[in-house]
Amino acid sequence: MASSLLTKLFRASAFTNFATPRSGCVLRGRLAAAVAVTGTRRCSSESPPEEKISRYPVPYKKDLPYDIVELMEEVESRGGFLPNVFKALSHRPAEFRAFFAYYNELMNKETGRLSKADRELIVVATSIHNRCLYCVVSHSALHRIYSKKPTLSDQVIVNYELAELEPRERAMLDFAMAVCRADTITEQHFRSLEEVGLDREDAWDIAAIAAFFAMSNRLAHLTDMRPNTEFYNMGRVPRDKSKDKTEGEKQ
Repeated sequence: MASSLLTKLFRASAFTNFATPRSGCVLRGRLAAAVAVTGTRRCSSESPPEEKISRYPVPYKKDLPYDIVELMEEVESRGGFLPNVFKALSHRPAEFRAFFAYYNELMNKETGRLSKADRELIVVATSIHNRCLYCVVSHSALHRIYSKKPTLSDQVIVNYELAELEPRERAMLDFAMAVCRADTITEQHFRSLEEVGLDREDAWDIAAIAAFFAMSNRLAHLTDMRPNTEFYNMGRVPRDKSKDKTEGEKQ
């Protein structure tokens, strides 16, 4: 599951107070950029694809609002494929806009002490607890890319308590899992974060990500959302930069 929405994305009346040209372009750009780091083969989304995506109908592009089509085309152009979450949630355009607006605020914010890799690892750990195939597969792919650690997310999927985590990562996931399980949050939870350099604002970020993806996981269950096949191998083998350079010189 990443990088930029758009001003037009907030056309719905409930979001008109956010609809500034600058904020819209930034949101669209960030979502597309997040997907762009995954760039692999391109597949067309002009018509409902043959592979299973959702148990709900996936609209044709011609039937969708212009702002959503524009976002989808930018994400697909920059990333090489369109993640199925965009297709599945386009069944309800207003909720699509709200979902990706909040997603962007949580996952692409430039403040706080959590890195992009940290945020993706929180999604992986909490999503496996919620048994969400889509989010586990897609966000473990993003974690591999952002962290440059091709095996850590797999370890977290099996059992985060046995994974080769740094103390800071372990405290972060312990807190995320407490929120995910709806444990009673105590001052000790905050102290555990503070011991590894994370403050209460970081705790809010961790909790908000865990809470948001608890909803996302359940929507994925409802729709029987399936991850794109591109996600499975993404970030497992480092890109051969020398090969890229050679191919560039040939061109």
